[in-house]
Amino acid sequence: MGVLKRIILGNSIQDWAIALGIIIGTFIATKVVYWFISNIIKKLTAKTKTNLDDVLIEKLEKPIRYSILIFGYWVAIHYLNISNSGLLSFLEGVASVSLVLTLTSTAAKVFDALVTEVVLPLIEKTEGGADNYILPVLSKAVKGIIWTFGVIIGLDNIGFDITAMIAGLGIGGLALALAAQDSVKNIFAGIMIFVDKPFKVKERIQIQGYDGTVEEVGLRSTRIRTLDGRIVTIPNSTFTDNSVVNVSSQPSLKIVLNLGLTYDTDEDGMQKGVDILRQIVADHSMILESDCSAGFKDFGDFSLGILFVYYVKPDAHWLDSQNTICKEVLKRFNAAGLDFAFPTQTLLNKTIA
Repeated sequence: MGVLKRIILGNSIQDWAIALGIIIGTFIATKVVYWFISNIIKKLTAKTKTNLDDVLIEKLEKPIRYSILIFGYWVAIHYLNISNSGLLSFLEGVASVSLVLTLTSTAAKVFDALVTEVVLPLIEKTEGGADNYILPVLSKAVKGIIWTFGVIIGLDNIGFDITAMIAGLGIGGLALALAAQDSVKNIFAGIMIFVDKPFKVKERIQIQGYDGTVEEVGLRSTRIRTLDGRIVTIPNSTFTDNSVVNVSSQPSLKIVLNLGLTYDTDEDGMQKGVDILRQIVADHSMILESDCSAGFKDFGDFSLGILFVYYVKPDAHWLDSQNTICKEVLKRFNAAGLDFAFPTQTLLNKTIA
């Protein structure tokens, strides 16, 4: 027992062993809590009708385990006799900051769960388009505020003079504003997107050569997925400085198709071609039949022109619809013996006597 009473750094080996045992004990406690949550709590919440409790347990599991570890660490350092006040303050500061950050993370995760499981389902039931993209903006803003307060409280607990820090930020505010003017511009542009409502999330838009579906409207930028599947991040100020084409808002997509038949096609052949085009429209549900038109248009340089105008319904895929119609035109014209023209030249060779 004499060895256990030996003093090392102001504490006996026994005291060091007890402190280490406290930390190991809390680590074992976290494993017990993990088992209890995984095998009992989660099974109970899985039987409830709502999904909110499942999400909350999933998000709170790690913060609970971290809090137990921090508590064990706090008990261990105060069990020891630490005569150096500076060292003790440092160790207490580590525990304090860890606890504040854990609680801040917990608050942010709980807020995120409430938004995902409660607010979002309610908004999806509404017909207002503005809510679909203002919610992500407000959600990010609230989580930013939560983390800001968490960091301030954590710094205050370890002895930082928050008042002096805020005063210092006020002195450097002008320089910060100048450096962040582009970001501020984009944030205000995001607010204008909410006010003007030029588009909604999941709508297809065209801007500055980009064509795609809006996936997210953020505080500073908007993400769209282009037709080839790529994600493009566009600063919000781009939408206020340029024209935006809302493709989804159009009632239908107009397609103009110019066809040319050979000059040996007679009147009946031309009429047959027009009738085929009208029949194609009638046979395909993705086309608005009432607004389509087809007719003998003109006498071209090397062909007899037929103008075919049709409209693709908004819920139909623009390229797949055109692909189907064009293949039908080719198939039925070939079956009817109607030949498409192509540029030709006839050279006459005259012999001068």
